Amino acid sequence: MTPRRSPARAVGYKIFYRLPLGVRRQLVRLAVPKYIVGAVTLVHDAEAAAPGRILLLRQPSNRGWTLPAGLLQHREEPLVGAARELHEETGIRLPLAEFRPAVPNAVVHLKGWVDMVFEVDVPASTTELVVDGAEVLEAAWHPLDELPRLSTATARLLANYRIGPLVETDPADTPPPS
Repeated sequence: MTPRRSPARAVGYKIFYRLPLGVRRQLVRLAVPKYIVGAVTLVHDAEAAAPGRILLLRQPSNRGWTLPAGLLQHREEPLVGAARELHEETGIRLPLAEFRPAVPNAVVHLKGWVDMVFEVDVPASTTELVVDGAEVLEAAWHPLDELPRLSTATARLLANYRIGPLVETDPADTPPPS
């Protein structure tokens, strides 16, 4: 296979790769789109019968319920950020080993942010929920088949996991008209 490159592009790459690493990084930072990165935790009730329950938050700034989530701090690993935000917003503190990457683990949103999504299972009956009343007004468990009104961003995110009102139904699952 013969690569097809314009001569100008080939010269540009030659010059670029001769630059010191720090200069190359700065040029890439200037040229590449930037994303805000958040960490989200999808908390499942380990005791709930099918279809299950998830933990949702009611926050003063949203017009709907949300998931425990927040922006990563500078140089913070996504898993650490997810655990930190879960504790800050709900009082739930778990070892990092209990978090598992959701599939998909990264969700890229059209408006320039990326959510790193993790899942955990906790028993709702013995898990004490603590909210601060300022950032989070209420935390509550909701059945997956009876979710409250979700924020738009939360509904879009949950659709990636086949949860919530934006999940498209498969025509094969719809019974024929009688």
